[in-house]
Amino acid sequence: MSAAGPDTLRDLLEALRPDDGADQVSLRQILGHIGDRSFSATILLTGLILVSPLSAIPGLPTAGMVIIVTITAQYLLGRDHLWLPALLLDRSLHRDRMDRAIDFLHGPLGWIDRRTRRRLPFLTHRPLKWMVVLTIMATALPWPILEPLPMVTSIGATAVSLLAIGLVTRDGLFVVLGYTFIAALGAAIWQLWDSVW
Repeated sequence: MSAAGPDTLRDLLEALRPDDGADQVSLRQILGHIGDRSFSATILLTGLILVSPLSAIPGLPTAGMVIIVTITAQYLLGRDHLWLPALLLDRSLHRDRMDRAIDFLHGPLGWIDRRTRRRLPFLTHRPLKWMVVLTIMATALPWPILEPLPMVTSIGATAVSLLAIGLVTRDGLFVVLGYTFIAALGAAIWQLWDSVW
């Protein structure tokens, strides 16, 4: 999963912004900005979109799951270049919505940019990287079922984004934060289930 391309997370976020004069932005255009070898970056951008208010758009969490599962499966199978079906590549979002999402995420990513550095590198390299990728896949799989529940997919997307930030920046601390977030979420769900039953 290459981190080549934009130098910072905020630069990467700008890949979501439509070209000058364009009213829409598609996944095909986004990949044109970051490259078809940027597996981690594409996962991160997908996760960030679903952390933002755009997650309320009907069908978007399901599309995000398909994108993430497709990407992670290809990585685990050893593909060098990312492939996605035209149906997903040509799906587009309106400029106004995308601009609002970018503005929503710009501040938090700037804060993260100032704090990322190479830490715990063994967590972002094979074989442990495979476990990160599998965790991302497993986290995304339930999103279509959870989509009707407000904000639930955004919580899962936060975990995916933390793990993907770790891979993109090669900062293993964010991988640890992602695992911790998932563990805390799992514990909360278990306690809720136990209290109900």
